[in-house]
Amino acid sequence: MVSIEGLEKMRDEKDIKGLIKALSPDEDKRVREKAAYILGDIKSLDAVEPLIGMLNDDYWPIRKAATLSLGRIGDKKSAEPLIDVLKDDHWHVRETAALALGAIGDERAVEPIIEALKDGCLNVKCEVVDALGDLGDERAVEPLKDILNEKDYLLRACTVTSLGKIGSNVAVKSLVSSLSDENYFVRVNAADALGMVGDEAALPYLDSALENSNGESQEFENALKKAMKEIKARNG
Repeated sequence: MVSIEGLEKMRDEKDIKGLIKALSPDEDKRVREKAAYILGDIKSLDAVEPLIGMLNDDYWPIRKAATLSLGRIGDKKSAEPLIDVLKDDHWHVRETAALALGAIGDERAVEPIIEALKDGCLNVKCEVVDALGDLGDERAVEPLKDILNEKDYLLRACTVTSLGKIGSNVAVKSLVSSLSDENYFVRVNAADALGMVGDEAALPYLDSALENSNGESQEFENALKKAMKEIKARNG
């Protein structure tokens, strides 16, 4: 049996074989969980298959550890197994699967992650939105625009940021509308997103928002000015 202290020694020595052996079902579940995390820290490609084999483990923290580490390692062969994890019974595991898939960046994950926007857990939904921004695929634009009607302001704030990362001009109208969102955090992120998209069509709206801000928030005004500067620089 391996101890937690023994795992740390294996980390220091980069003992990949020993760490993979520690994933065995014969080991204590806390040891297996820790070993999975360490293999992700080391980014060991040799650990990909053993970690994939842990995605159906009965203990959800182990599934989460394996999922996170596969995302950190970034091997695209883990994309399809991780897509299945988007339907895991535990929300912590599902949100980690979205994070991992966003990090891996395999386009096969785009449609399944869009489908995961229907997840009833807010934490999962936020991670799904972030993952779609990381993937940067325009197929996500329309579904993300629908999320801007959600009640939770943090979800709306994440969504405008992801639309900015995707960078599609199709999203400009929705982002402009978010400049007048009831929550200033959403408004700031919308301004930043418009700067990322870089469409000149947003300039009059950014300028109008600045004129109407009445000193309400220096952070918002700075974001508006920065966005206008970025758009003008990009368009000469």
